[in-house]
Parts: sequence; C-alpha cells; structure tokens
Amino acid sequence: MRMKPYGIFPSLLFLFVVLSGRSSADLGRFWHISDLHWDPTYAATSSPDRVCASSGTRPAPNAGTYGHYNCDSPWELVLSSINAMKAILSDPDFIVWTGDDTPHVSDDQLGEDAVLRIVGNITRVLRQTFPETKVYDALGNHDYHPKSQLPPEPNSIYSRIAELWQDWLEPESQLTFNKGGFYTEELLKKSGYRVLILNTNLYYDQNKVTENILDPGGQFEWMDAVLTSAASKNEKVYIVGHVPPGFFEKKKRKPWFRSEFNRRYLGLIQKHHAVISGQFFGHHHTDSFRMFYDSKGNPISTMFLTPGVTPWKTTLPGVEDGANNPGIRVFEYDMTTLLVKDMVTYYLNLTYANVVWERWEKEYRLCESFRVPDASPTSMHYILEQLEDSGCDLQKYYEFNSVSYDLSSCDADCRADHVCAIREVDFDRYEQCIAKEGAPSTHPALAPLLLCVAVSLYGTSQ
Repeated sequence: MRMKPYGIFPSLLFLFVVLSGRSSADLGRFWHISDLHWDPTYAATSSPDRVCASSGTRPAPNAGTYGHYNCDSPWELVLSSINAMKAILSDPDFIVWTGDDTPHVSDDQLGEDAVLRIVGNITRVLRQTFPETKVYDALGNHDYHPKSQLPPEPNSIYSRIAELWQDWLEPESQLTFNKGGFYTEELLKKSGYRVLILNTNLYYDQNKVTENILDPGGQFEWMDAVLTSAASKNEKVYIVGHVPPGFFEKKKRKPWFRSEFNRRYLGLIQKHHAVISGQFFGHHHTDSFRMFYDSKGNPISTMFLTPGVTPWKTTLPGVEDGANNPGIRVFEYDMTTLLVKDMVTYYLNLTYANVVWERWEKEYRLCESFRVPDASPTSMHYILEQLEDSGCDLQKYYEFNSVSYDLSSCDADCRADHVCAIREVDFDRYEQCIAKEGAPSTHPALAPLLLCVAVSLYGTSQ
C-alpha cells in the first residue's frame, strides 16, 4: 500500500506561499525536446496515398504544411518546433534532446547514411538556433540502423554521431559514447551537479542484439559506479534517456524493457535516489510520468515523460487513435538543489496550424493545473492520488496525455491503465495493480466529462 504523504499538504501549501516570493533568479530553465521523427518523404499532396512513407498503408487526406496525424514530422514541423523554442525561451541553461529522429518506416527504406543524414540535419538546426547553448543528447531506438538494434560495443554509427555532437561532448564523454552510446558530465561544468545520459535502447525488448547479455555495454555497472561516486561528492544528478522502464499507459501490459533489465534499473534508482533530482525520458510520444518508491512506499523519484514533436498515430496493436499534437517542454528547476519546481508544456494544434496559421501556445503549467507547490516526488505522488480518485484531474491529465488531441472521456479501464503505469514500474506490482484497479468497485465513480469541461471553463474565467 502506497503512503499518503499529503496529510501534511496544508503545510506544503504554506511553504508554497512563502517560497512564491523568492526571486526568479533562484530558478533555472531548460528545454526538453523528444521524438521529432523527421520524414523526408512528406509532401502535402492532394493524393492521400502519396503523402508520406511513415503512414504505411494508411491514407493521409487533407494533409497540410505542418503534417498529418498519420505521418511523421515534415521538415516544416521540425523547424517550427525549434523556432518556437527560440521564440519562447531563447536563452535556456541547456537543452535535453532524447532522440528518435528518423521516421517510422521499414529498415529497407532507410540505411546507415540516411539515419546519419537525418540526425545531422536536426543537429545542425539546433546548433544554428542555439549556438551558445549546451545540448545533452540521448540516442533513441530509431537513431540506428537497423532500428532498435543498438549494440553494446563500438560501431560506426556511435562514432559518426559522436563527431556530429563533438561540440556538445566533453572528450571523456566522446570516449564512453563511442563504446556504448552513453556518457556522464558535470552539469554545465559546475562542481556538485551531474548529468547521466543513458543508452536505454540496450534494454529495449525489441533489441535482439542484447537479448542474452546480463549487462549490455557494462552500463548498469557504470551507472552504479557513477552514482556511488556522486554520493561521495555530494553531487545532485539528472538522469536522461530515451526508452523508459515500466509500461506504456495506452496499452495494457506493454513493457519496454526486458524484465531483468527493468528490475536492475529500478533497483539502481531505489539505491541511489538520494542523489537523483530528476529523470527525463521520451519514446512514448505522450505526456506522462512514472513514480518510484522505497520499500516503505515513500515517493523517492519521478521520471518525466516528455511528449513528442511528431504527431504520428501509433500502429501498436490495441492502441486506439494513438496520435498526439506536437509538444515541447520547459522545465524550471532550483539551481541549488536541481529539484524540479515546475514545467510548462507548449503545443501546436496541428489541425489549426494547417488551416489557419502556425501557433505554438501554452498547453498547461503543472503546478497551476494540478495545484501543487512544485514537481517534487511528493507533489507528483499527490497528483497521482488525484488521478486515482477519478475526478476531473484524471480527465485533465488524460487530455494532456495526447497533447490535447484525444478529448474523449477516460473511462474506468482507461483509468486503470494510466494509474497503474504511473504508479508501478515494477512488473509484478504492475500486474497486482491492474488486477486491483480493474475490479469494478475499487474506486469512486468517474466524473462526467461535461462536468469536468464546465469546471475547467469556470476555473479559467476566474
């Protein structure tokens, strides 16, 4: 049974009031962008079957300049998202870029040179747009050929991408990246602060290369050693990666890691949580988060899953209408502790952009939308409790999950899928959660969708 730490929530609200008077100089800000999935074949033609290779056999009628929900990103959308970053926050402390740059097409439609050309073009635009900004890059499972088959040893793609990113990688980082696609550095070269960039594609259940390897690339041993060293130096750490552990919230019982890799990752977070100030991942294309707990049920860490730029509707069997609007995100953090204080998600309504004009706008601010003082593990646990209660917060979260694309009602089965995926990264506990939360009378009645809409409209008018 998970603890309910918000018996002390009134005192946290008091603390929020006190801290709200602090200078914004205490806050740092950084961008997180993920899953751009540029499709160079995209062309907004009047022939729905010839718009993009990434739609497969699905037609893309009425395709516009900025894309179609059945397609990956056209170049105009890639440029639009990066230009929006510059217009909204032109001088971030740094940028987190969690990979997946190539389109969802078969391997025979790409090749090593095509993958590197796509990664290189996006790298060039980011560097030109943010010439003075440090970028921390993680490889996605689509940033390799063949896709998802990232090896645990040196290879030409790791080497050539390290060259593309050499302006952003320290010399020691280039060495470890060449060996296994991962690295660590002092965050912004500041003593006491560290970032780990992981290659979690090594743990992906679609990666046949690492299927029978206990510790691919020695990354678990390396991660344990780096975090142990961080503790001895009193460092605060951010962890960055692409494929997350746990389960996909839009498809019941769909994990990403192999079970043993999932167990080992979870164990490392539990062991070293005292130095870990945040985890930042992508891959889902959706907007969600994952909670980590200690053996007593106390919330100890949060993994933030940033939505993708690509609007591509997933073809994963069992997922209904799994598209999203393009999204990008700013994190605000305490520059002393690295605690995530808040996050703001910006999005492009793709339908509106294609018909009227390109308009990136704020979708929501976390603390404002869910009434919490910060984005600490305790606050994120409180948000999860609100989702469990099946009220309007669940519906609000569900709409944010697809970046305001799917505005349908989140029913009881939907609620169980999302709540259990957020709460339980561990495989066995997830199964127990699904069995419990899927039972008919274990949770309050779901709030009617129209009531939630009315409450939302009332709140925005105040």
